[in-house]
Amino acid sequence: MTSAIHRKQLFVAARVALIFTAMTFAFRASLEGVWGDSFHLTKEQLGWIFSPAFWGFTLAMVFGGPLCDVIGMKRLLGIAFIGHVAGVVIYLVAKDATMLFAGTVCIGVGNGMVEAACNPLTVTLFPENKTTMLNRFHVWFPGGIVIGGLLSYVFVEQLKIDWHYLIAILFIPAVIYGLMFLKLKFPQTERVTKGVSTKQMFASCLTPLFLIIFICMFMTGATELGTNTWIVALLQGANVSGILVLVFINGLMAIGRSFAGPVVHRLNPNGMLITSAVLACIGLILLSRSSGYMAFGAAFVFAAGVCFFWPTMLGFVSEYLPNTGALGLSLMGGAGMFSTSFIIPFMGKWYDDFKSGALAKGLTDAQANAAAGSDTLMKVAIMPVILIVIFSLIYFARRKHYAAPKEVLDPVAEL
Repeated sequence: MTSAIHRKQLFVAARVALIFTAMTFAFRASLEGVWGDSFHLTKEQLGWIFSPAFWGFTLAMVFGGPLCDVIGMKRLLGIAFIGHVAGVVIYLVAKDATMLFAGTVCIGVGNGMVEAACNPLTVTLFPENKTTMLNRFHVWFPGGIVIGGLLSYVFVEQLKIDWHYLIAILFIPAVIYGLMFLKLKFPQTERVTKGVSTKQMFASCLTPLFLIIFICMFMTGATELGTNTWIVALLQGANVSGILVLVFINGLMAIGRSFAGPVVHRLNPNGMLITSAVLACIGLILLSRSSGYMAFGAAFVFAAGVCFFWPTMLGFVSEYLPNTGALGLSLMGGAGMFSTSFIIPFMGKWYDDFKSGALAKGLTDAQANAAAGSDTLMKVAIMPVILIVIFSLIYFARRKHYAAPKEVLDPVAEL
């Protein structure tokens, strides 16, 4: 049994690794305009440069999940460290779009390995409070975006400092989590300790319920991460700082995930997902119609919606399909990231097309930007509408199986 102190150190190191992951998302979002001007790129081209962050992430998770039990979580995190450092170095010496693409691939693989190792690590460390602790672990994805967003706002928008200095900051969290994990001993995964065979794990990932939730993860991931990635560009015609809206959204998400326990008690994972889909849909519609400070009100609703999406999807699988093990968690995370890798360039193309249409109608550039952002957000809103239907059908089909998860009071759970 992992001691409380050792468990705390592992969990802290995992959260620092996730902070690095999140900061890369914030930095790329803030540098979209800078890189577009410096390398003469369209929004669609930028979308394809950003997309390896997600499909590299996906490949790392899909292959890292099965390897998690074979080579161990510690080695996966060693690969993550190498990918992260290599990606930062490539960004810093980049001379063209191809090098930006390569740097994003390396960082994407590193980010995927962090999720592939740290999700099963969290479940193993806190078997009594899986959904709650997965939410608390994932606090530091929006938390890291807040950190990265504020740094971006100061460096890029206020001080106009060269973007290379902003990227170099990523070495700090990388070195911290690398040194922490290097000295710590890792436990075996929950699946191994419970004696669930590899054959059972693969078979559990082919059950109808898992496959349905797996498909839903494509839409929950794209709704959250696609919107957050493009939010700065989508709101550039709304008379508001897009990076501050991004910080606001992710600050609210971090707070929400910190207090996930009572919500889990009241709604259970399936109920949380229905509520999240409804709020995400309403938030996207409001964002498409708001400008100025009203955008923060719309962002509040959207943040309340996507706040619990990602960790609760993982919690649903961990609570109700535990035999899927590390593979199930990795496939879920991979699905979310893979779908985002597709939605990002498509959102860029939608924006370019909507803007061209608006300009053809005689609108000014600012008006065209506003119209393009609004129309793109409305198109994204279709996904949570579909999710509302699917999650509701799952709930009514399985309602007799649901009871509020029994959260065990544990001092370590308050980390």
